[in-house]
Amino acid sequence: MDYRTLIDASALAARLADGDWLIADCRFDLKQPSWGEDSYATAHIPGAVYVHLDRDLSAAKTGTTGRHPLPSPDEAAATFGRLGIDASTQVVAYDQDAGMYASRLWWMLRWLGHDRVAVLDGGLAGWVAEGRPTRAGHESRPGRVFHAAVRPAMLATTADIEPLVQRGFALVDARAPERFRGEVEPIDRVAGHIPGAKNHFFQSNLDAHGRFKPASALAVQFAHTLGGVTSDRTVCYCGSGVTACHDLLAMEHAGLGGARLYAGSWSEWSSDQGRAIETGEPRQD
Repeated sequence: MDYRTLIDASALAARLADGDWLIADCRFDLKQPSWGEDSYATAHIPGAVYVHLDRDLSAAKTGTTGRHPLPSPDEAAATFGRLGIDASTQVVAYDQDAGMYASRLWWMLRWLGHDRVAVLDGGLAGWVAEGRPTRAGHESRPGRVFHAAVRPAMLATTADIEPLVQRGFALVDARAPERFRGEVEPIDRVAGHIPGAKNHFFQSNLDAHGRFKPASALAVQFAHTLGGVTSDRTVCYCGSGVTACHDLLAMEHAGLGGARLYAGSWSEWSSDQGRAIETGEPRQD
Protein backbone atom coordinates (compact mmCIF):
# COMPACT_ATOMS: atom_id res chain seq x y z
CA MET A 1 0.00 0.00 0.00
CA ASP A 2 1.25 3.46 -0.91
CA TYR A 3 0.78 6.37 1.51
CA ARG A 4 0.29 9.70 -0.24
CA THR A 5 -1.04 12.14 2.35
CA LEU A 6 -0.98 10.99 5.99
CA ILE A 7 0.19 7.91 7.87
CA ASP A 8 -0.38 6.99 11.50
CA ALA A 9 2.24 5.79 13.96
CA SER A 10 1.13 2.15 13.99
CA ALA A 11 1.43 1.84 10.21
CA LEU A 12 4.89 3.40 10.27
CA ALA A 13 6.04 1.25 13.19
CA ALA A 14 5.25 -1.88 11.18
CA ARG A 15 7.64 -0.78 8.38
CA LEU A 16 10.67 0.49 10.31
CA ALA A 17 12.85 -2.32 8.93
CA ASP A 18 11.71 -1.93 5.32
CA GLY A 19 14.62 -0.78 3.18
CA ASP A 20 12.29 0.76 0.62
CA TRP A 21 10.88 3.11 3.23
CA LEU A 22 12.73 6.29 4.17
CA ILE A 23 11.84 8.31 7.27
CA ALA A 24 12.71 12.01 7.18
CA ASP A 25 12.96 14.04 10.37
CA CYS A 26 12.08 17.63 9.40
CA ARG A 27 12.01 19.26 12.82
CA PHE A 28 12.88 22.95 12.72
CA ASP A 29 12.51 26.23 14.61
CA LEU A 30 12.53 29.49 12.66
CA LYS A 31 14.05 31.32 15.64
CA GLN A 32 16.69 28.65 16.33
CA PRO A 33 17.68 27.03 13.02
CA SER A 34 19.99 24.52 14.72
CA TRP A 35 17.34 23.30 17.17
CA GLY A 36 15.82 20.64 14.94
CA GLU A 37 19.10 18.97 14.06
CA ASP A 38 20.28 19.10 17.66
CA SER A 39 17.00 17.53 18.79
CA TYR A 40 17.32 14.86 16.12
CA ALA A 41 20.76 13.92 17.44
CA THR A 42 19.28 13.54 20.92
CA ALA A 43 16.30 11.38 19.92
CA HIS A 44 14.59 10.47 16.64
CA ILE A 45 12.50 7.70 15.14
CA PRO A 46 14.82 4.75 14.45
CA GLY A 47 16.27 4.87 10.95
CA ALA A 48 15.28 8.49 10.28
CA VAL A 49 17.58 10.84 8.38
CA TYR A 50 17.58 14.54 9.13
CA VAL A 51 16.32 17.04 6.56
CA HIS A 52 17.07 20.72 7.24
CA LEU A 53 14.61 23.37 6.05
CA ASP A 54 17.28 25.94 5.19
CA ARG A 55 19.98 23.65 3.77
CA ASP A 56 17.94 20.91 2.10
CA LEU A 57 14.50 22.34 1.32
CA SER A 58 15.40 25.93 0.42
CA ALA A 59 17.72 27.81 -1.91
CA ALA A 60 19.89 30.76 -0.88
CA LYS A 61 17.99 33.94 -0.03
CA THR A 62 18.50 36.93 -2.30
CA GLY A 63 16.35 39.56 -0.59
CA THR A 64 13.73 39.48 -3.33
CA THR A 65 12.81 35.79 -3.46
CA GLY A 66 11.36 35.33 0.02
CA ARG A 67 12.75 33.72 3.15
CA HIS A 68 12.62 30.11 1.92
CA PRO A 69 12.96 30.15 -1.87
CA LEU A 70 12.59 26.81 -3.60
CA PRO A 71 15.73 25.09 -4.84
CA SER A 72 15.86 24.44 -8.55
CA PRO A 73 14.48 21.06 -9.61
CA ASP A 74 18.02 19.82 -10.29
CA GLU A 75 19.21 20.94 -6.85
CA ALA A 76 16.23 19.35 -5.12
CA ALA A 77 16.64 16.11 -7.07
CA ALA A 78 20.29 15.93 -6.05
CA THR A 79 19.31 16.42 -2.41
CA PHE A 80 16.65 13.72 -2.55
CA GLY A 81 19.05 11.29 -4.19
CA ARG A 82 21.69 12.02 -1.56
CA LEU A 83 19.13 11.30 1.16
CA GLY A 84 18.44 7.89 -0.38
CA ILE A 85 15.21 8.46 -2.31
CA ASP A 86 14.38 7.02 -5.71
CA ALA A 87 11.17 6.08 -7.51
CA SER A 88 10.71 2.94 -5.38
CA THR A 89 10.96 4.73 -2.03
CA GLN A 90 8.02 5.30 0.29
CA VAL A 91 8.93 8.48 2.17
CA VAL A 92 7.45 9.36 5.56
CA ALA A 93 8.17 12.87 6.81
CA TYR A 94 7.64 14.11 10.35
CA ASP A 95 8.43 17.11 12.50
CA GLN A 96 7.90 18.01 16.12
CA ASP A 97 4.09 17.84 16.04
CA ALA A 98 1.78 19.67 13.62
CA GLY A 99 3.44 18.78 10.31
CA MET A 100 4.19 22.34 9.20
CA TYR A 101 7.79 21.53 8.17
CA ALA A 102 7.20 17.94 7.12
CA SER A 103 4.54 19.15 4.69
CA ARG A 104 7.18 21.22 2.85
CA LEU A 105 9.10 18.03 2.04
CA TRP A 106 5.81 16.32 1.13
CA TRP A 107 4.98 19.09 -1.34
CA MET A 108 8.45 19.28 -2.87
CA LEU A 109 8.60 15.56 -3.58
CA ARG A 110 5.20 15.70 -5.27
CA TRP A 111 6.30 18.78 -7.23
CA LEU A 112 9.12 16.66 -8.66
CA GLY A 113 6.78 13.78 -9.51
CA HIS A 114 7.20 11.53 -6.46
CA ASP A 115 3.78 10.66 -5.00
CA ARG A 116 4.86 7.98 -2.52
CA VAL A 117 5.26 10.41 0.37
CA ALA A 118 3.19 10.95 3.50
CA VAL A 119 3.35 12.99 6.69
CA LEU A 120 3.30 11.26 10.07
CA ASP A 121 0.09 12.43 11.71
CA GLY A 122 0.92 13.86 15.12
CA GLY A 123 4.65 14.04 14.43
CA LEU A 124 7.29 12.95 16.90
CA ALA A 125 5.17 14.18 19.81
CA GLY A 126 2.43 11.71 18.90
CA TRP A 127 4.96 8.92 18.31
CA VAL A 128 6.52 9.42 21.75
CA ALA A 129 3.12 9.77 23.44
CA GLU A 130 2.29 6.26 22.23
CA GLY A 131 5.44 4.91 23.87
CA ARG A 132 7.20 4.11 20.60
CA PRO A 133 11.00 3.84 20.33
CA THR A 134 13.55 6.53 19.56
CA ARG A 135 17.31 6.53 19.33
CA ALA A 136 20.13 9.04 19.40
CA GLY A 137 22.90 9.94 16.97
CA HIS A 138 23.00 10.64 13.25
CA GLU A 139 21.93 8.22 10.54
CA SER A 140 22.23 8.16 6.78
CA ARG A 141 21.15 6.00 3.88
CA PRO A 142 23.07 4.97 0.75
CA GLY A 143 22.47 7.46 -2.03
CA ARG A 144 20.12 6.66 -4.87
CA VAL A 145 19.36 8.30 -8.20
CA PHE A 146 16.30 10.54 -8.03
CA HIS A 147 14.83 11.42 -11.43
CA ALA A 148 12.73 14.57 -11.28
CA ALA A 149 9.54 14.81 -13.33
CA VAL A 150 8.62 18.42 -12.62
CA ARG A 151 4.96 19.40 -12.36
CA PRO A 152 5.04 23.13 -13.16
CA ALA A 153 1.27 23.46 -12.71
CA MET A 154 1.74 22.96 -8.95
CA LEU A 155 3.60 26.25 -8.62
CA ALA A 156 2.60 29.91 -8.93
CA THR A 157 5.05 32.79 -9.22
CA THR A 158 4.73 36.39 -8.12
CA ALA A 159 3.94 37.38 -11.71
CA ASP A 160 1.07 34.87 -11.75
CA ILE A 161 -0.76 36.13 -8.67
CA GLU A 162 -2.66 39.20 -9.91
CA PRO A 163 -3.70 37.62 -13.25
CA LEU A 164 -4.96 34.51 -11.45
CA VAL A 165 -6.96 36.53 -8.91
CA GLN A 166 -8.45 38.55 -11.77
CA ARG A 167 -9.50 35.26 -13.39
CA GLY A 168 -11.40 34.26 -10.25
CA PHE A 169 -8.84 32.03 -8.57
CA ALA A 170 -8.99 31.79 -4.77
CA LEU A 171 -5.89 33.03 -2.97
CA VAL A 172 -5.56 31.39 0.45
CA ASP A 173 -3.25 32.67 3.20
CA ALA A 174 -2.21 30.03 5.76
CA ARG A 175 -0.85 32.42 8.39
CA ALA A 176 -2.41 33.19 11.75
CA PRO A 177 -5.43 35.52 11.54
CA GLU A 178 -3.70 38.39 13.34
CA ARG A 179 -0.83 38.29 10.85
CA PHE A 180 -3.24 38.07 7.93
CA ARG A 181 -5.09 41.16 9.21
CA GLY A 182 -1.81 43.03 9.64
CA GLU A 183 -2.19 43.52 13.38
CA VAL A 184 1.22 41.94 14.06
CA GLU A 185 4.17 40.91 11.92
CA PRO A 186 6.90 39.13 13.86
CA ILE A 187 9.06 38.13 10.89
CA ASP A 188 8.57 40.08 7.66
CA ARG A 189 9.16 43.80 7.22
CA VAL A 190 5.59 44.68 6.21
CA ALA A 191 2.29 43.60 7.82
CA GLY A 192 -0.84 42.65 5.93
CA HIS A 193 -1.83 40.30 3.14
CA ILE A 194 -2.01 40.09 -0.64
CA PRO A 195 -5.11 41.87 -1.98
CA GLY A 196 -7.97 39.47 -2.61
CA ALA A 197 -6.67 36.75 -0.29
CA LYS A 198 -8.74 34.75 2.18
CA ASN A 199 -7.41 33.38 5.44
CA HIS A 200 -7.25 29.68 6.32
CA PHE A 201 -4.91 29.32 9.29
CA PHE A 202 -3.02 26.05 8.94
CA GLN A 203 -3.58 25.20 12.61
CA SER A 204 -7.31 24.97 11.90
CA ASN A 205 -6.56 21.75 9.98
CA LEU A 206 -5.76 20.03 13.30
CA ASP A 207 -7.89 18.70 16.12
CA ALA A 208 -7.38 19.30 19.83
CA HIS A 209 -4.79 16.51 19.93
CA GLY A 210 -2.63 17.99 17.17
CA ARG A 211 -3.68 15.50 14.51
CA PHE A 212 -5.35 16.26 11.21
CA LYS A 213 -9.12 16.42 11.30
CA PRO A 214 -11.07 13.81 9.32
CA ALA A 215 -11.10 14.31 5.57
CA SER A 216 -14.82 15.09 5.60
CA ALA A 217 -14.37 17.86 8.18
CA LEU A 218 -11.47 19.35 6.25
CA ALA A 219 -13.55 19.33 3.07
CA VAL A 220 -16.28 21.34 4.81
CA GLN A 221 -13.78 23.85 6.18
CA PHE A 222 -12.12 24.44 2.83
CA ALA A 223 -15.46 24.70 1.05
CA HIS A 224 -16.27 27.58 3.40
CA THR A 225 -12.87 29.21 2.79
CA LEU A 226 -13.01 28.85 -0.99
CA GLY A 227 -16.56 30.09 -1.28
CA GLY A 228 -17.47 28.01 -4.32
CA VAL A 229 -14.10 28.18 -6.07
CA THR A 230 -12.77 24.75 -6.96
CA SER A 231 -9.47 23.49 -5.55
CA ASP A 232 -7.83 23.42 -8.99
CA ARG A 233 -8.42 27.18 -9.16
CA THR A 234 -6.77 27.87 -5.81
CA VAL A 235 -3.35 29.21 -4.83
CA CYS A 236 -2.03 28.85 -1.27
CA TYR A 237 0.62 31.01 0.34
CA CYS A 238 1.92 31.90 3.81
CA GLY A 239 4.96 33.78 5.11
CA SER A 240 7.63 31.94 3.16
CA GLY A 241 6.07 28.94 1.40
CA VAL A 242 6.23 26.48 4.32
CA THR A 243 2.93 26.43 6.23
CA ALA A 244 1.02 26.90 2.97
CA CYS A 245 2.09 23.32 2.22
CA HIS A 246 0.15 22.26 5.33
CA ASP A 247 -3.03 23.68 3.78
CA LEU A 248 -2.18 21.93 0.50
CA LEU A 249 -1.68 18.63 2.35
CA ALA A 250 -4.97 19.04 4.20
CA MET A 251 -6.76 19.81 0.94
CA GLU A 252 -5.25 16.79 -0.78
CA HIS A 253 -6.22 14.58 2.16
CA ALA A 254 -9.76 15.94 1.87
CA GLY A 255 -9.91 15.00 -1.82
CA LEU A 256 -9.41 18.59 -2.98
CA GLY A 257 -6.45 18.28 -5.33
CA GLY A 258 -4.92 20.58 -7.88
CA ALA A 259 -4.21 23.70 -5.79
CA ARG A 260 -0.97 25.59 -6.39
CA LEU A 261 1.72 26.89 -4.05
CA TYR A 262 2.94 30.47 -4.25
CA ALA A 263 6.36 29.56 -2.91
CA GLY A 264 7.63 33.13 -2.51
CA SER A 265 4.59 33.94 -0.39
CA TRP A 266 4.27 37.08 1.74
CA SER A 267 8.02 37.49 2.29
CA GLU A 268 8.58 37.75 -1.46
CA TRP A 269 5.45 39.76 -2.21
CA SER A 270 6.21 42.35 0.47
CA SER A 271 9.88 42.71 -0.54
CA ASP A 272 8.81 45.12 -3.30
CA GLN A 273 7.32 48.36 -1.96
CA GLY A 274 5.47 48.81 -5.24
CA ARG A 275 3.20 45.82 -4.68
CA ALA A 276 -0.23 46.43 -3.18
CA ILE A 277 -1.11 45.16 0.27
CA GLU A 278 -4.29 44.92 2.31
CA THR A 279 -4.96 44.83 6.02
CA GLY A 280 -8.01 43.86 8.02
CA GLU A 281 -10.60 41.28 7.05
CA PRO A 282 -10.85 40.21 3.40
CA ARG A 283 -13.03 42.19 1.06
CA GLN A 284 -16.56 40.96 0.55
CA ASP A 285 -17.07 41.10 -3.21
